[in-house]
Amino acid sequence: MTAMRINLTRTAVTLALCTTTALTAVPSAHAQEEAKPQNGFTLLQRLVLGAGRAKVATETPQAVTALEQQDIDERQASTVTDLLKDVPNVSVIGGANRALGQSFNIRGIGKGESASDEGRIIVNVDGVPQFFEQYRMGGFFNDPELFKRVEVLRGPASSTLYGSGALGGVVNFETKDASDFLADGQTGTLKLKGTYDSNPNGYLTSAILALRLSDYAEVLLTGNYRTADAFRDGGGLEVQGSEFTTPNGMAKGTFYLDEARERKVQLSYSQFTSDQDNQGYSQLQPTGAFGTVDRVVNNKQAQISYEDAATDNPWLDLKLSLSYNNITNEQTNASLGAFSSIGQDSTYGYESYQFLGQNTFEWTGDTYENYLTVGGQIIRQNRTTGTATPLGHHPEGTDFQTGIFVQNEFIWNDRLTLIPGVRFDYQRLSGGDSVGVLTGAAVPADKSDTAFSPKIAALYKFTDTFSVFGSYAHTERFPSIDEIYSNDYGVGRTPNYSLGLKKEKSNNYEMGFVVSTTDLIQAGDSFDFKTTGFYNKIDDLIVRQRNMYPQYVNVGRAEIYGVEFEAGYESNNFFADAGLGLTVGTDLTNNTALTEVAPAELNIGAGYRLPDRGLSFGWEGRFVFAETKVPMPTAATTDFAAERLRRASFNTHDVYINWRPDMESQFAGWEASFRVENVFDTRYRDFLSNDNGKGRTFKVSLAKQFGW
Repeated sequence: MTAMRINLTRTAVTLALCTTTALTAVPSAHAQEEAKPQNGFTLLQRLVLGAGRAKVATETPQAVTALEQQDIDERQASTVTDLLKDVPNVSVIGGANRALGQSFNIRGIGKGESASDEGRIIVNVDGVPQFFEQYRMGGFFNDPELFKRVEVLRGPASSTLYGSGALGGVVNFETKDASDFLADGQTGTLKLKGTYDSNPNGYLTSAILALRLSDYAEVLLTGNYRTADAFRDGGGLEVQGSEFTTPNGMAKGTFYLDEARERKVQLSYSQFTSDQDNQGYSQLQPTGAFGTVDRVVNNKQAQISYEDAATDNPWLDLKLSLSYNNITNEQTNASLGAFSSIGQDSTYGYESYQFLGQNTFEWTGDTYENYLTVGGQIIRQNRTTGTATPLGHHPEGTDFQTGIFVQNEFIWNDRLTLIPGVRFDYQRLSGGDSVGVLTGAAVPADKSDTAFSPKIAALYKFTDTFSVFGSYAHTERFPSIDEIYSNDYGVGRTPNYSLGLKKEKSNNYEMGFVVSTTDLIQAGDSFDFKTTGFYNKIDDLIVRQRNMYPQYVNVGRAEIYGVEFEAGYESNNFFADAGLGLTVGTDLTNNTALTEVAPAELNIGAGYRLPDRGLSFGWEGRFVFAETKVPMPTAATTDFAAERLRRASFNTHDVYINWRPDMESQFAGWEASFRVENVFDTRYRDFLSNDNGKGRTFKVSLAKQFGW
């Protein structure tokens, strides 16, 4: 398998270099033409909104992936795993195939088993952070049906805009708007959708109502009901506790304050509920010593925002938002065997308030453009337990953070782009009263600290076909409430808090190049290729000590490096894309492989479309290599995660057909998708996943939109 890994790596690198050499020889006249495929753009031509000023991925000096509404619909996603499984160096881990929460791993950062992992990757829905930490549970609770866009920004360069400590990167989800469904002249639209999933016998019913109340007011109401039985893996075995029922919905109102619709106020409220019985208490061992528990998870989010694009005023492009997010996990009927002492009924919760504001100033000249963004963010997060007896392994407390940031984007002669940025953050942690009750000692004094996150990124276009980019980013991650005040099961024990924890510090370097050309094989086609190499060195890494005190300690240094290849081709009929992620991680203190770095993975897809009939069909393949670098567990290190670390190689294949007639067709407004996932019923388990993956699955969906 090692030889196979090396051979594939060499093949991929050789192919990339050969492709680049061939494409850079294409006459520049071809690249200067603006012709694009009539029916789509490659993933690398997608508009990126979350890295600063809107730009396509090929012109962004950062590794980014953007998925849009059509991608979400055609993948018939029931969890975010279905959306992100093809993104290079990105994994959904923990309960990846369950509705009861997912966690993310980006470039070997994040494993979903402690508070450290949630803070290293920032996850937002409409700019509102989604943070939930409970031992070996996922931290993201939402339904893909609410979203119209997903962006993954890999690497810590995103810390400038989103918060210090984004060592792995940022995942941004954007919800639907009424304007996405209302055509010109329409006052209302109703879209009904139904989906069936054969493997877990799952159903989705969805209704979206969009209303234009006037030229200045629009309202969106959407409701989804999703339910499924326990799914089976490729060996036909039922995965215990994977059944679920998740009603969810959203209400959003958009109110324009001027005729040009540049100033607007938006109010929204959404709620996701997951009701699941007989869940494995740790999600890692559904049966055995940990036993089972019933869980009801609620994720409630409310937001009011104001935007003023002010296209006639270069000094004003303002965005303000005030939001509230409350995630709770109510646990009852625990049957925990040897761990019955922690099996009391409980309601774990994270309640957060956020204010976010930013403005962009614009300067332009004959040969340059300059965009300066300044902003600030305030977040107050309350962590609660809601048990009769305080729990040392889930301490209560408050995390208050405030930050200011500046990012400038300078573009010279449409060739050189420079993006420096800097962010300053302040944190104050306060332990809850229950922390003192647990130990019988006084609650420790508040702990405060500051963090500094500078960066600089550059991209240079040698020609309209070929460009290079590079960046340096430093960021610092604050310890969390759990890491500072966790006291394990220490009722009555001498306090063993981790008050001396240092910040994690990351220095990340990236370099890469982009090839982007048109008219490569036929008139109007498009080909894009992007390569990103990265090196990330982390100091004072925070880890959890199993059954040792204090619970969390700084262990020294780690390095993570790798490369990502992304390619896409689009023509009027044929389309294809590919992505390869290779990452290596080393604990420099102990000279061992990091245990959260996923193995190499190659994703390839190809398809054909018939534009006149609104049809497209194709194939997608995942080729995942074996994970053999992580250390074998020993008697001293064995824990409940050890059996997940080493993984065999596997590959899965999906086929699909989509029908989306154009607006001139007699079937306008109809949409249909049919998909077969894991065609060969392969039995596999993704790295750091608690469960085997789904076996062969047939999915079908039908939707109809009515307008008036």
